[in-house]
Amino acid sequence: MPDWIGWVATATFASSYLCKRPAVLRRVQGLAALLWMGYGVLIHALPVIVANAVVACFAVFSSFRPAMRGKT
Repeated sequence: MPDWIGWVATATFASSYLCKRPAVLRRVQGLAALLWMGYGVLIHALPVIVANAVVACFAVFSSFRPAMRGKT
């Protein structure tokens, strides 16, 4: 049963590389991380849950930040 969520998460993450806008790419990656978290919950894998919670937070947060063009 949980295998299909892992496959959907993989497909979602892979498809993020087709996104042209950085904000959209990060949001799709955030969605994939949420799917991976669900997969981690179903297989009782705390490292998968925690790692993808961190990734999802960073991906979604950074997708809403204004672009820092030319600033270092």
